Amino acid sequence: MNFQLTEEHLAVQAAAREFAQTELLPGVIERDEHQKFPAEQIKKMGELGFLGMMVDPKYNGGGMDTISYVLAMEEISKVDASASVVMSVNNSLVCWGLEKYGTEEQKQKYLTRLATGEIIGAFCLSEPEAGSDATSQRTTAEDKGDYYLLNGTKNWITNGSTASVYLVIAQTDPEKKHRGINAFIVERGMEGFQVGLKENKLGIRGSDTHSLMFTDVKVPKENRIGEDGFGFKFAMSTLAGGRIGIAAQALGIASGAFELAVKYSKERKAFGVEIAKHQAIQFKLADMATNIEAARMLCLKAAFHKDTHQDYGMSGAMAKLFASKVAMETTVEAVQVHGGYGFVKEYHVERLMRDAKITQIYEGTSEIQKIVISRELLK
Repeated sequence: MNFQLTEEHLAVQAAAREFAQTELLPGVIERDEHQKFPAEQIKKMGELGFLGMMVDPKYNGGGMDTISYVLAMEEISKVDASASVVMSVNNSLVCWGLEKYGTEEQKQKYLTRLATGEIIGAFCLSEPEAGSDATSQRTTAEDKGDYYLLNGTKNWITNGSTASVYLVIAQTDPEKKHRGINAFIVERGMEGFQVGLKENKLGIRGSDTHSLMFTDVKVPKENRIGEDGFGFKFAMSTLAGGRIGIAAQALGIASGAFELAVKYSKERKAFGVEIAKHQAIQFKLADMATNIEAARMLCLKAAFHKDTHQDYGMSGAMAKLFASKVAMETTVEAVQVHGGYGFVKEYHVERLMRDAKITQIYEGTSEIQKIVISRELLK
């Protein structure tokens, strides 16, 4: 066992931290306040290679490992979880899914541009009646010979109005249930494809979350991913890797709040001394640091399993379950350490607390992670 990061890992971590502090931190409160998508910052993330980190260089990607991705996600998420969720979806769900299961033509047409951030992607699985129960797809894709006719609605779609490429999961043969589901590449601008209103959210308010409506959208047969009926397996396989990205996001939110709490505790005085010298605060910081380190180890272990081609279903679920819990608990305590100042926006921790909650919900709720883990345990 070797817990040392390589020089390359450290370089990626340092680059992500510098980008977060210099490019994302200025204006992050304003973007949250006004639900402003960080368009300029996302463009720069693409130019620096943060949107296609694990993609093969022959498709314009960085060719990095999952550990590098986790390290970068943590640093970006310490400052702006709205930016990091764009990074997570584009890397984990869209680029990875296309590279793993797409045809060479699909990779050349879409992946080469997604990996550089020239365009960004969206992953469309959730529906008004199909969240945790992903088998209950109401969106339909009727086979018309050389194309599919797509009808339905998707909910809670990150990058909803800013993406150019959408991976859409839809039901083709209801009698086959989950074996009748397919995955399609839908392009922005296809006739009948409409972006709904933006969601007014508790947290990650800078991210672009919309409903999408499909009305008789003609999707060419060559835009189907994999064989007929492969869609549900595609979605579950892609989400298994996506959990590692969201676990890393949760880890970053927690460690960002912790760093702010430590800094504030050394500056704020109460009863004549810095509050960091009071045992009540010291014990909070000790608990926070220990939980964050445990979450980090789970994230890196899941990334290691993925990089070494081991089964990462359970380790990814464990990482997401625990890291999201730690994010919620740590941010609440960080607000408490800040006292009254923690309740106002300029100290950042209240935003991190609001951002933390979604990590227990999207890309599989904590309850779904427990189902995944327990099934693996009881095999």
